[in-house]
Amino acid sequence: MDQEAVLDLYRASGALLEGHFKLSSGLHSNRYLQSALVLQFPEHATALGGIVIGQEVGRGLGVRALFAERVDGTLTLRRGFALNGAERVLIVEDVITTGGSTLETARAAEAAGAHVVGAAAIIDRGADSVKLGLPLQALVKLDVQSWQPDQCPLCAKGDPITKPGSRA
Repeated sequence: MDQEAVLDLYRASGALLEGHFKLSSGLHSNRYLQSALVLQFPEHATALGGIVIGQEVGRGLGVRALFAERVDGTLTLRRGFALNGAERVLIVEDVITTGGSTLETARAAEAAGAHVVGAAAIIDRGADSVKLGLPLQALVKLDVQSWQPDQCPLCAKGDPITKPGSRA
């Protein structure tokens, strides 16, 4: 599937939103990608969320798929998940913006003893792979404007803000 086909799925599902959004990173943006609206359809993916995306990548690679969860605000491995020094980990996301969650997940995997080899996403909204310190592969590279809250032109205009993400 090429980049335009992926974006067509987002558009057709109403998942490429326009407005004033507070992202999980804390940044503000005039566009938001609501992957759950695309992934709800079995013909696009088997179910919702980054967990299932990771499961499908794991299935495709023939490897197991784990996920990290927040405990007291910090991503960690739970539910008996364990990694060892011989294991290589690929971090899988639906949408990556700053890479903060990706790095936090990588730290959790490394703390468990694994070696993180890279990151993958459906959509890269502008992550800097140099700052990420990991190879990054995405189906779509989409440059979307984002601002620090105190520099947001939409806030300055008084536009109401929405926080549609997973950390609402």
